[in-house]
Amino acid sequence: MDNLRMFTFLIFCLIGLNACSPSLSPFTQSLYEENNWSDAQLKKIQFYLSDNIVLWRQLSNSSSEIVSGEIKMVDGKRVEEIVIPRGTPGVLTAQPQENLFAVSFESGSDRFLMFGPNPRMGNRYMLRFKQKNNNRIYKVTYEDRVFNMRSSDALATLMVDLKKVNQVSVKSRRASGRTIKD
Repeated sequence: MDNLRMFTFLIFCLIGLNACSPSLSPFTQSLYEENNWSDAQLKKIQFYLSDNIVLWRQLSNSSSEIVSGEIKMVDGKRVEEIVIPRGTPGVLTAQPQENLFAVSFESGSDRFLMFGPNPRMGNRYMLRFKQKNNNRIYKVTYEDRVFNMRSSDALATLMVDLKKVNQVSVKSRRASGRTIKD
């Protein structure tokens, strides 16, 4: 009987934890248009990353400046790698064009990725890249440098917690009335 109580307790705990966790949904162009958010309001929305993004670039032999990321040796070459894990929170830092968001997942003025609506994917705000090579390697600018990423990373989408985004704050007061003064 104790095992049954323990199992029931664990189930309720898991349900409770799930209820407290964010309900993440893709940020879409229609969500943006329906809410008509200003730039200031957009900067108050907590964005999250839908998938892992791994950026890398090969360093030349004379290159020793590393601002972030880690240095790895790949086939005898020095490579700088930056990993932005799935679920990483980010903030809008700028909107250089309409429907184009610069979202930062770490501190630093030049540490951002660009996202915009993709009509082929339901107008979800997806990672924007510079170019695609034939070997399925994409190019993206990060920290004013060009990095490589896998094609699967190019599917990364901005996510939002709709419970928090759609919360309405109501400030209410009751009018006491006015009378005529003689």
